[in-house]
Amino acid sequence: MEFADVIIDITHEKLDKTFQYIIPEHLRDSIKPGVQVCVPFGRGNRIIKGYVVEKTSVPEYDVSKMKYIDSIVEGSIPIESQMIKMAAWIKENYGSTMNRALKTVIPVSREIKPVTKDYISLNVDEETLKALIGKYSNDKRMKSRVRLLEELSVQKEMPEELVLSKLGVSKSVINTLHENNIIQIRKDTLYRNPFSNLEKKDMYLELNEQQKNVVDSIVGEMNKKNGARTHLILGVTGSGKTEVYMECIANVVSQGKQAIVLIPEIALTYQNIKRFYNRFGDKVSIINSKMSAGERYDQFRRAKEGKISIMIGPRSALFTPFSNVGLIVIDEEHESAYKSDSVPKYHARETAIMRAALTDATVILGSATPSVDSFYKAKNNEYMLHMMDTRVKERPMPKAHIVDMREELKAGNRTIFSNTLKELIDDRLKKRQQIMLFVNRRGYAGFVSCRECGKVIKCPHCDVSLTYHKYGQREYLKCHYCGYEINAMKKCPECGSKYLGQFGIGTESVEKRIKEMFNEARVLRMDMDTTSSKGGHEKILNAFSNQEADILVGTQMIVKGHDFPNVTLVGVIAADMSLYTADYRASERTFELLTQAAGRAGRGTEPGEVVIQTYNPEEYSIVYAATQDYIKYYEHEILYRKLMCYPPVYNMAAILITSDDRRLCGEAARDISGRIDRSNIDGLMVIGASEAVISKINDIYRYVIYIKHKEYDKLVYVKNGVERYIDMIPIYKDKLSVQFDFTPLNNY
Repeated sequence: MEFADVIIDITHEKLDKTFQYIIPEHLRDSIKPGVQVCVPFGRGNRIIKGYVVEKTSVPEYDVSKMKYIDSIVEGSIPIESQMIKMAAWIKENYGSTMNRALKTVIPVSREIKPVTKDYISLNVDEETLKALIGKYSNDKRMKSRVRLLEELSVQKEMPEELVLSKLGVSKSVINTLHENNIIQIRKDTLYRNPFSNLEKKDMYLELNEQQKNVVDSIVGEMNKKNGARTHLILGVTGSGKTEVYMECIANVVSQGKQAIVLIPEIALTYQNIKRFYNRFGDKVSIINSKMSAGERYDQFRRAKEGKISIMIGPRSALFTPFSNVGLIVIDEEHESAYKSDSVPKYHARETAIMRAALTDATVILGSATPSVDSFYKAKNNEYMLHMMDTRVKERPMPKAHIVDMREELKAGNRTIFSNTLKELIDDRLKKRQQIMLFVNRRGYAGFVSCRECGKVIKCPHCDVSLTYHKYGQREYLKCHYCGYEINAMKKCPECGSKYLGQFGIGTESVEKRIKEMFNEARVLRMDMDTTSSKGGHEKILNAFSNQEADILVGTQMIVKGHDFPNVTLVGVIAADMSLYTADYRASERTFELLTQAAGRAGRGTEPGEVVIQTYNPEEYSIVYAATQDYIKYYEHEILYRKLMCYPPVYNMAAILITSDDRRLCGEAARDISGRIDRSNIDGLMVIGASEAVISKINDIYRYVIYIKHKEYDKLVYVKNGVERYIDMIPIYKDKLSVQFDFTPLNNY
């Protein structure tokens, strides 16, 4: 026998409650997650509709007391079915419970009370109205009723708030007249509007020849029966990718379909939404985590009711309940923000492609620095590649200066600003042009570097830096890919210099020093601290856009997708900081960040310059970022990935095992690793178990196992086997938490 877990009511607050039914023999092949079914429910066995969430061969109850599914609902597929199918796919491919997957794809966890406005109108004919006014006029206690009825005879309909405030009519009088069917009350639902402060300005930019060619190619594929589903646009910074997106969206909306536009961070919403709002007006809305629960609820409700056609937002916007999605755009597709850092650890790119498959939609990925994974698929014809290699209006790419900070130190400059950068800042301030200073701080920066010669202490067995640790009185360096470990050193092994230590610098420090050096400059800082409040991003970006500041200091959030025409200089402070993290993608992330940073300069009428400060000027990711040459960078990087059997050439997954019991955590991790290794799956590589980069968080110990294989399905097979094994061992099931993370991995 086979069984189906069915959600009877898909309303948000009841996602946890499922009921199990027996699948009749004739429906076995048709019953799948997401299918809408009719089932007998309750004592009276009334037939109601529900949705299949999971299919299993294991009954949860006494089979003799279980009921059979009555039938499958034929015809239209509601949005709920689509979302449940997506949840089932996420559960299978990323590892989680079905309940967690459901709460991911249906993100509003409870219904928010809608905002309404009441309108009052007459519910009697003219003759009855005259009789009532005559009757009430003879009673001094009825004066408020007379005022209201006389006013309604003229106004026909009035807002209740106006009746209460201007006419002096009490709520009890309104209720009495309503109960007596003399008046009627109409409730008008109001939507919380995230654009209440925006004024639409009709703006349409004529596309250049390159933009037109890309649009024609993508739209042409959309109109083909078996056209390409996923497109990758490699467009240099300032090439006008957003205009291409909007033209493709206009084509989809004109056909009565909807579009979802994903952006990596809330900081990008402000400028993007203005451009989309000016083009599409009230057809567009946004969603992000800084909005109130009511605002988010209203935007999803508007989408479900067909009141909007375009949703813009970060990762969660992918699950907008549109009924007929025609296009999903993922801007800055290389960004790590598209990967969930909580279970289920899904990636928006692959999940978007899955959703597009369910609705026969198209996916457009766009970036000046596509992920190596995406470009590899484009080169292998899984995605259709489009190139945009010139800026709009033929503006030149910024001139780049790579400054060797080792030479600055030898020349006696011990500040964090090179002489080249200081001179150019002074020049731009005199010209009243703007400057952006990017502090390349991504995650923790725990690598050890020599300021004298630039030597970074690396693992002799892996192409990653050793990470600094302190455990009690012991200080040591460790590789988190192979477990190699040495005691921390006091002198550089290359040149013997004592200038050896952890490498790191913060935005507050840069802000303080730049103010000391250029005390008349107006400086803004943008990082997690200054943008934590609602509207923090918009406030800072708007001030800088309005030229209320000369210099903007910030982390990676200032270099992604922003367009400030008066910025002619970008300074990169410590380009190396993202280069030597314990991650095989460190070079890729460095190239992305530096290229995106350089791309902020010279987007207006004046040419731009970028100063990249580094202790490793020969590093290929830095050299190619300075010249904005993605193709040469990719060709160099993919050779390294092939040699090391890293993604995208190989698929890779991490199994994270956590427990408050350190001994059990380690033993279980080694046990699981051994069992995977002994499974003798041809071509499977098993690395670990070893302690995670951060081995303890909140008194929870963490171990990680990495697995690699050419075929993604083999990794899913291992995941399913580990899940079954954990369920078989009571102490593992009770005391361990096991999470699965698939390519592209979070950093463990």
